[in-house]
Amino acid sequence: MKKQEGDRCPAAALMKSLSGKWKPEIFRLATESTLRFSLLQRQLPDANKQSITSALRDLEQEGLLKRIIIREKPLNVEYRITEKGKSLISFFKQLEELR
Repeated sequence: MKKQEGDRCPAAALMKSLSGKWKPEIFRLATESTLRFSLLQRQLPDANKQSITSALRDLEQEGLLKRIIIREKPLNVEYRITEKGKSLISFFKQLEELR
């Protein structure tokens, strides 16, 4: 079967969705617990606010993280791994075992 123009390899698409300096680390942290921006700033001291924000938005657009607004005072935003993201955990564990 001939590939149509625009068809992408699923593995290539996955790697592109997690490419970037901070996305893999943010995704890994999200597999361990719910994330808040201030927590990410502490856990990624070399990352600036802009790069964390950009990575979070990209991961959300890819459907790997879900942004949840907690309507309490003070207003909080949390990021949780989605079902799609959870389905990738075993894949990443296998990659870690190859190191």
